Amino acid sequence: MNTPSDWELVALARSGDDQAFGQLVRRHEQGLIAFCHRMAGSRDEAEDLAQDSFIRVYRHLSRLRPEAKFSTVLFGIARNLTLNYLRDTKRRGRGRTHSLTRDDASEEPVCDPAYTPDRRVRLREIESLLERALELLSPEHREVLVLRELNGLDYEAIAAVTRCRKGTVRSRLARAREQLRIRLLELGGGEL
Repeated sequence: MNTPSDWELVALARSGDDQAFGQLVRRHEQGLIAFCHRMAGSRDEAEDLAQDSFIRVYRHLSRLRPEAKFSTVLFGIARNLTLNYLRDTKRRGRGRTHSLTRDDASEEPVCDPAYTPDRRVRLREIESLLERALELLSPEHREVLVLRELNGLDYEAIAAVTRCRKGTVRSRLARAREQLRIRLLELGGGEL
């Protein structure tokens, strides 16, 4: 039996098949939550943003067209909601970034149990330094880094999500990497 594509599931959901939409959610929710978490910095907010993204997709099923990958459409919606959240939290002066290495609510970094305690402490220090440096980047630079390095999207998909040209994605990504390097140095990460 063939696994239906995302757009086949959208067509089924459009015709009233709630199980098809549930399958779409299960297929994409972890990646979407991870993206929102990396952008928003809060696991709870990330889950809310991902849920809001799926709600918007569901409400607008009739308008969705298979002109791009479904995941590109979904991440585009999540991106807009996340940027709105970041803008609003900046106004209110709150927001926090959590672990870059785990997708759950735990603050413990993912590491091999064979690592020594010293190595685990060093990994936590590096993770904390990366988190702080990432927080210092603009949302535009942070999002291209997260989409590329943590979500593994290609330049074309990032361009579709961010609604800019591939060349712009490349230049933003280069600037983001350079800014991250500078921020790490400023935060004392010269010996990484």
